[in-house]
Amino acid sequence: MIDTHAHIYATEFDQDRDDVVKRAIAVGIEHILLPNIDLESIEPMLATEAAYPEICRSMMGLHPCYVDANVDATLNTIHSWFDKHNFIAVGEIGIDLYWDKTYRKEQEHAFVTQLNWAKEMDLPVVIHTRDSIEETLALLKTEQNGDLRGVFHCFGGSIEEAKSINELGFHLGLGGVSTFKNSGMDKVIPELDMTKVILETDCPYLAPVPNRGKRNEPAYTELVLNRIADVRGISTKEVAEITTNNAKSLFSL
Repeated sequence: MIDTHAHIYATEFDQDRDDVVKRAIAVGIEHILLPNIDLESIEPMLATEAAYPEICRSMMGLHPCYVDANVDATLNTIHSWFDKHNFIAVGEIGIDLYWDKTYRKEQEHAFVTQLNWAKEMDLPVVIHTRDSIEETLALLKTEQNGDLRGVFHCFGGSIEEAKSINELGFHLGLGGVSTFKNSGMDKVIPELDMTKVILETDCPYLAPVPNRGKRNEPAYTELVLNRIADVRGISTKEVAEITTNNAKSLFSL
């Protein structure tokens, strides 16, 4: 398995990061992919990748919740890192209209700017959407020239939304939300195109059932895999093979 979205560089893991990585390896996690969020996360993320070079791989991007009036200066710093380090993706980028719409225009500007970086550098993008699926898809339709690829991480939407995302050439990242009883994902997952599905945790957030409400970690990718296998009526081995191959192909691992 591959956990395609994990913030194990976060302070929540400072006391037991070694154990977290060991537990991940023990359940069969081959890679843990680390999305950047802001300027402050770069140093701990790269330190985590350096500590576990066989398993951890970093991305570079500016998360929409950290966009503010200084967006251009922040983007310039973020962009400069691509000359200093080999990143596997542009991420985590996107639009979030859940918490605060103050910097909506700046969020859209940051998103489109980073989509263009991805096209220029031939890298996949890792997209965060919250209360913004229509806005995000509209911008992607404008920017998609056949070169954009990536994943809508933490997907918890409808079958129609999944199809719209796939038609634009993007994957769906399934995580803890897929295991929540009230998410409706038990109806959606059987209808998904499995050639476009990858696994993730988004740890330390959104731990899957039965650990909902606790700190999430990469080992819990297995719980997501089990849930997908269960609702689709196929083996866990098949889900593991398909999603791992999808992730390896998307991120050139």
